[in-house]
Amino acid sequence: MCNAAQEEMIETETLAQWYPLACLADVDTLPQTTMLLGRDVSYAAVGDGWSVRTNGTVLPARAQYGYLWTALADPVRDIAVIPEAEEPDRRLVCCGSIAVRTSGLRIVENFLDLAHFPFIHTDVLGAEPQTEVARYRIETRDDGAEIWAVDCTFFQPQAALSASGGIMTDYTYRVANPFSTLLYKTCPAAPGRQDVIALFVQPMTQTVCRAHPVMFLVDAASAQDGLVQFQQLIFLQDRIVLENQRPRLMPLDASTEIPTLADRSSVAYRRWLKARGVRYGAAA
Repeated sequence: MCNAAQEEMIETETLAQWYPLACLADVDTLPQTTMLLGRDVSYAAVGDGWSVRTNGTVLPARAQYGYLWTALADPVRDIAVIPEAEEPDRRLVCCGSIAVRTSGLRIVENFLDLAHFPFIHTDVLGAEPQTEVARYRIETRDDGAEIWAVDCTFFQPQAALSASGGIMTDYTYRVANPFSTLLYKTCPAAPGRQDVIALFVQPMTQTVCRAHPVMFLVDAASAQDGLVQFQQLIFLQDRIVLENQRPRLMPLDASTEIPTLADRSSVAYRRWLKARGVRYGAAA
Protein backbone atom coordinates (compact mmCIF):
# COMPACT_ATOMS: atom_id res chain seq x y z
CA MET A 1 0.00 0.00 0.00
CA CYS A 2 1.12 3.58 -0.63
CA ASN A 3 1.38 5.83 2.38
CA ALA A 4 1.15 9.62 2.04
CA ALA A 5 4.91 10.10 1.92
CA GLN A 6 5.30 7.47 -0.80
CA GLU A 7 2.47 8.93 -2.85
CA GLU A 8 4.07 12.38 -2.81
CA MET A 9 7.03 10.79 -4.58
CA ILE A 10 4.84 9.53 -7.46
CA GLU A 11 4.64 12.35 -9.96
CA THR A 12 1.40 13.20 -11.76
CA GLU A 13 2.92 12.05 -15.06
CA THR A 14 3.09 8.52 -13.66
CA LEU A 15 -0.22 8.46 -11.77
CA ALA A 16 -2.18 9.86 -14.71
CA GLN A 17 -1.41 7.07 -17.18
CA TRP A 18 -3.44 4.08 -18.30
CA TYR A 19 -1.97 0.75 -17.16
CA PRO A 20 -2.94 -2.84 -18.05
CA LEU A 21 -3.95 -5.16 -15.21
CA ALA A 22 -4.70 -8.50 -16.91
CA CYS A 23 -5.72 -10.21 -20.14
CA LEU A 24 -9.48 -9.90 -20.56
CA ALA A 25 -9.68 -13.67 -20.97
CA ASP A 26 -8.31 -14.04 -17.42
CA VAL A 27 -10.71 -11.59 -15.75
CA ASP A 28 -13.31 -13.45 -13.67
CA THR A 29 -16.51 -12.41 -11.94
CA LEU A 30 -14.74 -13.13 -8.64
CA PRO A 31 -12.52 -10.17 -7.65
CA GLN A 32 -8.80 -10.60 -8.20
CA THR A 33 -6.09 -8.49 -6.62
CA THR A 34 -2.94 -7.04 -8.07
CA MET A 35 -0.76 -4.02 -7.32
CA LEU A 36 -0.19 -0.79 -9.23
CA LEU A 37 2.27 1.92 -8.18
CA GLY A 38 2.33 0.51 -4.65
CA ARG A 39 -1.44 0.33 -4.26
CA ASP A 40 -3.54 -2.81 -3.91
CA VAL A 41 -6.04 -2.88 -6.78
CA SER A 42 -8.94 -5.29 -7.19
CA TYR A 43 -10.69 -5.99 -10.47
CA ALA A 44 -13.55 -8.18 -11.68
CA ALA A 45 -15.98 -8.65 -14.55
CA VAL A 46 -19.39 -7.16 -13.73
CA GLY A 47 -22.26 -7.65 -16.16
CA ASP A 48 -21.17 -6.25 -19.51
CA GLY A 49 -18.29 -4.28 -17.96
CA TRP A 50 -15.57 -4.32 -15.35
CA SER A 51 -15.06 -3.08 -11.82
CA VAL A 52 -11.66 -1.75 -10.70
CA ARG A 53 -11.15 -0.43 -7.17
CA THR A 54 -8.47 0.60 -4.72
CA ASN A 55 -9.25 1.12 -1.03
CA GLY A 56 -12.94 1.17 -1.92
CA THR A 57 -12.43 3.94 -4.49
CA VAL A 58 -13.78 3.20 -7.97
CA LEU A 59 -11.14 3.60 -10.68
CA PRO A 60 -11.69 4.05 -14.42
CA ALA A 61 -11.81 0.79 -16.37
CA ARG A 62 -11.21 0.24 -20.10
CA ALA A 63 -10.98 -2.83 -22.31
CA GLN A 64 -8.51 -2.37 -25.15
CA TYR A 65 -6.07 -4.53 -27.11
CA GLY A 66 -7.20 -7.61 -25.24
CA TYR A 67 -6.40 -6.23 -21.77
CA LEU A 68 -8.21 -4.55 -18.88
CA TRP A 69 -6.76 -1.08 -18.16
CA THR A 70 -7.05 1.44 -15.33
CA ALA A 71 -5.50 4.69 -14.09
CA LEU A 72 -4.92 6.07 -10.59
CA ALA A 73 -5.61 9.68 -11.60
CA ASP A 74 -7.42 11.44 -14.44
CA PRO A 75 -5.39 10.27 -17.47
CA VAL A 76 -3.31 12.95 -19.18
CA ARG A 77 -3.33 10.96 -22.45
CA ASP A 78 -5.33 8.16 -23.97
CA ILE A 79 -4.08 4.60 -24.35
CA ALA A 80 -1.63 4.46 -27.27
CA VAL A 81 -3.46 4.48 -30.60
CA ILE A 82 -2.47 1.50 -32.78
CA PRO A 83 -4.20 1.83 -36.17
CA GLU A 84 -2.99 -1.61 -37.26
CA ALA A 85 -5.11 -3.17 -34.51
CA GLU A 86 -8.22 -2.25 -36.53
CA GLU A 87 -7.11 -4.08 -39.70
CA PRO A 88 -9.49 -7.03 -40.18
CA ASP A 89 -6.85 -9.56 -41.28
CA ARG A 90 -4.61 -9.05 -38.25
CA ARG A 91 -4.58 -11.47 -35.35
CA LEU A 92 -4.65 -10.18 -31.80
CA VAL A 93 -2.32 -12.36 -29.74
CA CYS A 94 -2.25 -11.64 -26.01
CA CYS A 95 0.83 -13.27 -24.52
CA GLY A 96 -0.09 -13.26 -20.85
CA SER A 97 1.32 -11.32 -17.92
CA ILE A 98 4.88 -11.98 -16.80
CA ALA A 99 6.31 -10.89 -13.43
CA VAL A 100 9.74 -9.26 -13.50
CA ARG A 101 11.78 -8.07 -10.52
CA THR A 102 13.13 -4.82 -11.90
CA SER A 103 12.10 -1.26 -12.69
CA GLY A 104 9.45 -0.81 -15.36
CA LEU A 105 11.76 1.69 -17.03
CA ARG A 106 14.45 -1.00 -17.32
CA ILE A 107 11.93 -3.24 -19.09
CA VAL A 108 11.07 -0.58 -21.67
CA GLU A 109 14.74 0.26 -22.23
CA ASN A 110 15.61 -3.42 -22.79
CA PHE A 111 12.81 -3.67 -25.37
CA LEU A 112 14.48 -0.86 -27.35
CA ASP A 113 17.90 -2.54 -27.42
CA LEU A 114 18.94 -4.07 -30.75
CA ALA A 115 22.49 -4.88 -29.64
CA HIS A 116 21.52 -7.74 -27.31
CA PHE A 117 19.82 -9.86 -29.99
CA PRO A 118 22.80 -12.10 -30.93
CA PHE A 119 23.82 -12.70 -27.32
CA ILE A 120 20.49 -13.16 -25.51
CA HIS A 121 18.23 -14.41 -28.34
CA THR A 122 20.91 -16.45 -30.11
CA ASP A 123 19.89 -18.10 -33.41
CA VAL A 124 16.43 -16.54 -33.19
CA LEU A 125 16.59 -12.73 -33.25
CA GLY A 126 20.34 -12.60 -33.86
CA ALA A 127 23.51 -14.63 -34.22
CA GLU A 128 27.25 -14.10 -34.16
CA PRO A 129 29.24 -12.87 -36.00
CA GLN A 130 26.52 -10.49 -37.28
CA THR A 131 26.48 -8.30 -34.19
CA GLU A 132 26.87 -4.78 -35.58
CA VAL A 133 23.98 -2.36 -35.04
CA ALA A 134 23.66 -0.12 -38.09
CA ARG A 135 23.16 3.58 -37.51
CA TYR A 136 19.54 4.57 -36.96
CA ARG A 137 17.68 7.81 -36.24
CA ILE A 138 15.75 9.12 -33.23
CA GLU A 139 12.65 11.26 -33.71
CA THR A 140 10.23 12.91 -31.29
CA ARG A 141 6.62 13.03 -32.44
CA ASP A 142 3.25 14.30 -31.23
CA ASP A 143 4.82 17.50 -29.88
CA GLY A 144 7.43 15.55 -27.96
CA ALA A 145 4.95 13.16 -26.34
CA GLU A 146 6.46 10.13 -28.08
CA ILE A 147 9.94 8.91 -29.05
CA TRP A 148 10.54 6.91 -32.24
CA ALA A 149 13.66 5.05 -33.41
CA VAL A 150 13.51 4.71 -37.19
CA ASP A 151 15.59 3.11 -39.97
CA CYS A 152 16.66 0.24 -37.69
CA THR A 153 17.83 -2.96 -39.40
CA PHE A 154 19.19 -6.25 -38.08
CA PHE A 155 19.79 -9.72 -39.51
CA GLN A 156 17.63 -12.30 -37.77
CA PRO A 157 17.81 -16.10 -38.16
CA GLN A 158 14.11 -16.39 -37.21
CA ALA A 159 12.39 -13.02 -37.08
CA ALA A 160 8.98 -14.55 -36.28
CA LEU A 161 7.32 -17.93 -35.83
CA SER A 162 6.15 -17.71 -39.46
CA ALA A 163 9.69 -17.11 -40.78
CA SER A 164 11.28 -20.00 -42.67
CA GLY A 165 14.84 -18.64 -42.77
CA GLY A 166 17.07 -15.72 -41.90
CA ILE A 167 16.15 -12.27 -43.18
CA MET A 168 17.35 -8.69 -42.81
CA THR A 169 14.60 -7.25 -40.64
CA ASP A 170 13.46 -3.63 -40.61
CA TYR A 171 12.47 -2.26 -37.22
CA THR A 172 10.76 0.89 -36.00
CA TYR A 173 10.49 1.45 -32.26
CA ARG A 174 7.94 3.68 -30.54
CA VAL A 175 7.78 4.82 -26.92
CA ALA A 176 4.16 5.88 -26.48
CA ASN A 177 4.40 6.72 -22.77
CA PRO A 178 6.95 6.01 -20.03
CA PHE A 179 5.70 2.44 -19.50
CA SER A 180 4.35 1.50 -22.96
CA THR A 181 6.45 0.71 -26.00
CA LEU A 182 5.89 -0.86 -29.42
CA LEU A 183 7.87 -2.11 -32.36
CA TYR A 184 6.94 -2.42 -36.00
CA LYS A 185 8.95 -5.04 -37.89
CA THR A 186 9.14 -6.80 -41.24
CA CYS A 187 6.34 -9.33 -41.60
CA PRO A 188 7.72 -12.58 -43.10
CA ALA A 189 4.24 -13.71 -44.14
CA ALA A 190 3.28 -10.47 -45.93
CA PRO A 191 6.12 -8.59 -47.66
CA GLY A 192 5.53 -4.86 -47.62
CA ARG A 193 3.60 -4.97 -44.33
CA GLN A 194 4.76 -4.89 -40.73
CA ASP A 195 3.88 -6.91 -37.67
CA VAL A 196 3.28 -4.88 -34.51
CA ILE A 197 4.44 -6.04 -31.09
CA ALA A 198 3.55 -4.00 -28.01
CA LEU A 199 4.86 -4.28 -24.48
CA PHE A 200 2.69 -2.66 -21.82
CA VAL A 201 4.30 -2.53 -18.38
CA GLN A 202 2.39 -2.53 -15.09
CA PRO A 203 4.73 -1.10 -12.40
CA MET A 204 3.53 -2.86 -9.26
CA THR A 205 6.26 -1.22 -7.20
CA GLN A 206 9.41 0.63 -8.19
CA THR A 207 11.30 -2.65 -8.58
CA VAL A 208 8.60 -5.26 -9.29
CA CYS A 209 6.49 -5.21 -12.45
CA ARG A 210 4.29 -7.26 -14.69
CA ALA A 211 4.93 -7.14 -18.41
CA HIS A 212 1.95 -7.57 -20.74
CA PRO A 213 3.09 -8.37 -24.31
CA VAL A 214 0.56 -8.32 -27.13
CA MET A 215 1.02 -8.82 -30.86
CA PHE A 216 -0.94 -7.68 -33.91
CA LEU A 217 0.15 -10.09 -36.63
CA VAL A 218 -0.47 -10.80 -40.28
CA ASP A 219 -0.17 -14.57 -39.91
CA ALA A 220 -3.09 -16.81 -40.80
CA ALA A 221 -1.16 -20.08 -40.56
CA SER A 222 0.54 -20.29 -37.16
CA ALA A 223 -1.24 -21.85 -34.20
CA GLN A 224 -2.23 -19.44 -31.43
CA ASP A 225 -0.41 -21.45 -28.75
CA GLY A 226 2.75 -21.47 -30.85
CA LEU A 227 2.67 -17.71 -31.29
CA VAL A 228 2.24 -17.17 -27.54
CA GLN A 229 5.02 -19.63 -26.69
CA PHE A 230 7.40 -18.00 -29.18
CA GLN A 231 6.89 -14.54 -27.72
CA GLN A 232 7.07 -15.78 -24.13
CA LEU A 233 10.34 -17.58 -24.90
CA ILE A 234 11.83 -14.30 -26.13
CA PHE A 235 10.64 -12.37 -23.09
CA LEU A 236 11.74 -14.98 -20.57
CA GLN A 237 15.24 -14.80 -22.06
CA ASP A 238 15.10 -11.04 -21.47
CA ARG A 239 13.85 -11.53 -17.92
CA ILE A 240 17.07 -13.30 -16.92
CA VAL A 241 19.08 -10.24 -17.96
CA LEU A 242 16.63 -7.73 -16.47
CA GLU A 243 16.55 -9.36 -13.05
CA ASN A 244 20.35 -9.38 -12.88
CA GLN A 245 20.83 -5.70 -13.74
CA ARG A 246 22.04 -3.50 -10.89
CA PRO A 247 20.85 -1.16 -9.71
CA ARG A 248 17.29 -2.26 -10.31
CA LEU A 249 16.21 1.37 -10.41
CA MET A 250 17.28 2.85 -13.73
CA PRO A 251 19.79 5.71 -13.58
CA LEU A 252 18.80 8.71 -15.68
CA ASP A 253 22.20 10.37 -15.36
CA ALA A 254 24.10 9.64 -18.59
CA SER A 255 27.41 9.44 -16.75
CA THR A 256 26.29 6.49 -14.58
CA GLU A 257 26.16 3.85 -17.34
CA ILE A 258 28.33 4.63 -20.36
CA PRO A 259 26.37 4.22 -23.63
CA THR A 260 27.66 3.23 -27.07
CA LEU A 261 26.46 4.40 -30.49
CA ALA A 262 24.04 1.45 -30.54
CA ASP A 263 22.37 2.84 -27.40
CA ARG A 264 20.96 5.99 -29.02
CA SER A 265 17.38 4.93 -28.25
CA SER A 266 18.29 4.32 -24.60
CA VAL A 267 19.97 7.70 -24.30
CA ALA A 268 16.96 9.41 -25.89
CA TYR A 269 14.54 7.53 -23.62
CA ARG A 270 16.42 8.50 -20.45
CA ARG A 271 16.64 12.15 -21.49
CA TRP A 272 12.94 12.13 -22.34
CA LEU A 273 12.04 10.66 -18.94
CA LYS A 274 14.22 13.20 -17.16
CA ALA A 275 12.67 16.09 -19.09
CA ARG A 276 9.17 14.87 -18.20
CA GLY A 277 10.05 14.53 -14.53
CA VAL A 278 9.38 10.79 -14.41
CA ARG A 279 10.96 9.39 -11.23
CA TYR A 280 9.02 6.20 -10.47
CA GLY A 281 11.44 3.35 -11.20
CA ALA A 282 14.39 5.72 -11.67
CA ALA A 283 17.46 5.95 -9.44
CA ALA A 284 17.73 9.11 -7.36
